[in-house]
Amino acid sequence: MLFGKEPTGFIFDVKRYSIHDGPGIRTTFFFKGCPLSCWWCHNPEGISPLPAPAYHAGRCIACGRCVRECTRGARSFGPEGVRLDSSQCTECRLCERVCPTRAIEFVGKEMTVGELVSLAKKDLPFYDESGGGVTFSGGEPLMQPEFLLACLEALRAEEISTAVDTSGFCREEDILRVAEQADLFLFDLKLIDPKLHEHYTGVGNHRILTNLRRLDEKLLEQGRGHINIRIPLIPGINDSQENLEAVVDCVLSLGSVSGVNILPYHSIGANKYKNLGMEFKMGRTPPPAENEVSRVLSLFASRGIHAVKGG
Repeated sequence: MLFGKEPTGFIFDVKRYSIHDGPGIRTTFFFKGCPLSCWWCHNPEGISPLPAPAYHAGRCIACGRCVRECTRGARSFGPEGVRLDSSQCTECRLCERVCPTRAIEFVGKEMTVGELVSLAKKDLPFYDESGGGVTFSGGEPLMQPEFLLACLEALRAEEISTAVDTSGFCREEDILRVAEQADLFLFDLKLIDPKLHEHYTGVGNHRILTNLRRLDEKLLEQGRGHINIRIPLIPGINDSQENLEAVVDCVLSLGSVSGVNILPYHSIGANKYKNLGMEFKMGRTPPPAENEVSRVLSLFASRGIHAVKGG
């Protein structure tokens, strides 16, 4: 804590009573900022490290207050409602404050470590009964490493179990420091081929795979902590036999893996892209069929790995 000032970070959502972000019942804090831009991301509001302006056309009553009050002329009317010229927006949030129906909102808010811990402690009975705890997701929690570490240390002092959901694209020293505090890593493995990984996520995967190996070594050395490998199953992108067998080989090379989760693609977040003025690259891609999910689970089982759908 620098000069007595409590560390703060940017959060864009908090989900209590979550059962899909690690074992038991959990409170999940979603951190702003992500170095990846995955085509299938269902939390695009978490990509920018700063509060992101979102427009909900269905709530707009075309009163024009946001257009009139914007001192930069960043807001105007268009065929689909109010438009935003992001090049003129200074994120003063005046439009958000004057909107009577909350059609405009800036996604993300600053939170202190104390505020986060206080909110998490409200769910202590659920953690104790279910073996749950707190999960840090995003975005990418390791884009805010100092805030993340401060939160992990504070929660550990309260004997609250913690998990970090990460893409692994971060500084090696940061993930190794976090490994000294977190109980579980939910580590995403998307594509093994580096060129395909860069095409579909915007970054290569050399750093990710290197960090995964170093994290595994660290956890084994300290004799504490585990990794759950999480694989988003995206039709036509990473569901090929070649990629899946490469993922299996990667999992088998690790010593601290406690589970594998297959996460079928869904398009639930598609409308968020429109609200944020972002392109949704997945189009009408359907979720994988049940027999396709079963095929993937069987592939892992054939190599001696117990994988489950979801989680």
